[in-house]
Amino acid sequence: MNAVIIAIAVMLILSLLRINVVLSLVLGAFAGGLTSGMGISKTVETFTEGLGAGATIALSYGLLGGFAIAISKTGIPELMIASILKLLNKNGENNKRGLVKALIFFLIFAMAVFSQNLIPIHIAFIPLLIPPILKILNMLEVDRRIISTIIAVGLVGTYSFVPSGFGSIFQEIIATQVTKAGMDVSVNDVPIAMAIPVLGMVIGLVVALFFYRKPRRYEEVGVESSSIELKVSEKVIISTIIALIAALYTQIATDSMIVGAFAGITVMYVTGALKWREADEVLTDGMRMMSFIGFVMIAANGFASVINATGDIDSLINSSLSIFKGNTSLAVFIMLIIGLIVTMGIGSSFATIPIIATLFVPLSVELGLSPLAIMCLIGTAGALGDAGSPASDTTLGPTAGLNVDGQHNHIWDTCVPTFIFVNIPLIIFGWIACVFFL
Repeated sequence: MNAVIIAIAVMLILSLLRINVVLSLVLGAFAGGLTSGMGISKTVETFTEGLGAGATIALSYGLLGGFAIAISKTGIPELMIASILKLLNKNGENNKRGLVKALIFFLIFAMAVFSQNLIPIHIAFIPLLIPPILKILNMLEVDRRIISTIIAVGLVGTYSFVPSGFGSIFQEIIATQVTKAGMDVSVNDVPIAMAIPVLGMVIGLVVALFFYRKPRRYEEVGVESSSIELKVSEKVIISTIIALIAALYTQIATDSMIVGAFAGITVMYVTGALKWREADEVLTDGMRMMSFIGFVMIAANGFASVINATGDIDSLINSSLSIFKGNTSLAVFIMLIIGLIVTMGIGSSFATIPIIATLFVPLSVELGLSPLAIMCLIGTAGALGDAGSPASDTTLGPTAGLNVDGQHNHIWDTCVPTFIFVNIPLIIFGWIACVFFL
């Protein structure tokens, strides 16, 4: 049996059974390593060697979490949403619920989009924006599963289609890997190739908005009330804005989230926006909030290391496609499913593309696919699984923000909804696009 399928199946089944994701990743990696014949000692060695690759990400998210909590303690996020609370507390509240929901959904979606290009901070905006508005979401009885889906579509759809920020990186990887594999293509054509798959995600989001429209009640546990009369000094506001600018500029200049977060925290220290006597507790709370992501990303890198070391990804692709000789449309569909499987296990669409492009491109040429169809296939196969994977920051980020009060389950409230309403439409519309460009 294919070790890759065994490893990912074990990891996903254990996660769905509510076994801790980190433990599920470890057990899945061992299942895959032993199935491939690597043996216990080799599997342990490979898994351990892979852990180091996740350390940078873990530290980055830890510092960003501390920075986000530091900003939230200034009262600025609460000040931003005070007007919405006033609107809800006025007479005629019921008539305004729909408008307020639409405003909040649009704000979250816009931040998810901007986090990929205009303000390239990726999921760092989530611990800053989501916890302060949980009280409003609870008052509106919003099902948090729709929030995780909105964020997922905003993240994945943007870097798949918009050629700037993280989108520029993702699309450059597609063009480079396809060219290396023997098909000369232009990065400027990637947005054209990905337009139909991204449309599928948007349609999936619309369906999710309808599906999760029923009210869902949450208890007010661990969510601080936002004061309508909250006042924040001009000095704190100015200091926080400077800290945000410093963090953003430094991150872009150094290409390091660690240095960017450190710069922002330093500015808050120096300007007094972050009080010295409270700083240690505040930063520790922020790091604790994001520590779950850090541990999962570290374990996910060990899991990916074992998956790659088994050598069964190549055999999975070759054996699957050999069954469907001459049936182009079915072969394309199988390649998309393989992309989904690989990304679900690795947890990174950016890392999946180099793995699958080496074999997918020559096979696609043999099948007679056009350059646009090949880019669409590689891009869609890579993006598949980013939403829905227990080890992806596209799912870990929303969970970190929505579960601060312990009422949002990572698997059933983030991974399953995003898998259904993002991955399934992406498979369908990606397959349609590949056939269309054929």
